[in-house]
Amino acid sequence: MRLTRSIASALLLFSAGVAQAASAWGFDEGSLQIVAKKSGDSVKEKLDPKAPLAKPVTLGSLDTLKLGLTAKDSGKGKRPHQAFLVLQEQDSGLEAPFPMMVKESGKAAVQITHKDLPVQFLVAKKPLKASIVLASFGASQGFNAPAFEVKLEIDPNAPAPKYEKPLRYGKQPEIHHIFRPDPQSPPKVVSLFFTLLVVAALPALLIGWAVLGGNVKHLSTAFSRAPISHATFFGSIVAMEFVFFLYYTTWNLFQVLPVMAAVAAVTVLSGTKALGEVQARRHLNTLLAVNTRLLPLVPTSVLRNSGQDPVTYDMRF
Repeated sequence: MRLTRSIASALLLFSAGVAQAASAWGFDEGSLQIVAKKSGDSVKEKLDPKAPLAKPVTLGSLDTLKLGLTAKDSGKGKRPHQAFLVLQEQDSGLEAPFPMMVKESGKAAVQITHKDLPVQFLVAKKPLKASIVLASFGASQGFNAPAFEVKLEIDPNAPAPKYEKPLRYGKQPEIHHIFRPDPQSPPKVVSLFFTLLVVAALPALLIGWAVLGGNVKHLSTAFSRAPISHATFFGSIVAMEFVFFLYYTTWNLFQVLPVMAAVAAVTVLSGTKALGEVQARRHLNTLLAVNTRLLPLVPTSVLRNSGQDPVTYDMRF
């Protein structure tokens, strides 16, 4: 009993597999026609679903390719869900599908001209491969097989089609960056030369002060009246020069700017008070000089009759 049930199950599975294998899409009554626009002549070929045409067909610039067939599912005419004529460029593998107009009976047709083809096909050097694709929902196996090849003829009198390769986003060649070398100090000989020039200019500066009458003798007076202002002002100038020296030797710009801002603030504040003291002292000296020139013009008898001492009168003036 068990043996009989096992044999029956195996027979059912085998019959189902045979039925599923026999259920597949195909076509019949396939025909290919090339219609010339000017002469009206046409070339017609019969298509075999099991083997493609042996020779490629030629499609001129003004010709029309017409394909017709009857789609069948397990030998019965039926309308598939998908019915395409797919053209493929052999070198790049680029494909262009052309949908067929299909009736409920399975009758399908499609027409193609040069205007319908992408420019990549028009510049192709090899014939295009044409395949027929039929498929639908359900257990039936789809049909996808080459049917023929198409050779395109371009009109020699018309402008040749131009094709520019599109930009593809993908892996690019490795880029080797060449960075600018780090800045270096000038040669020591150059630095030493300019250092000697600066040092040689110092004696010339001192000689110029001596010839033009430098007021070095006023240093003691200035430091006695405003010692903090003059010392801070002179020290800030020396500090600024030292900051420039550090920038030339080791520091960078971001280290120098904050220090320069602080030293500059000290220079402005101390310099205002120091130069103010110098201006007041010069103004007092000017008044004393004017007073000294005017005293001889006043008669001594006038001073004596007024009861004023000449020195006291001079200070009040």
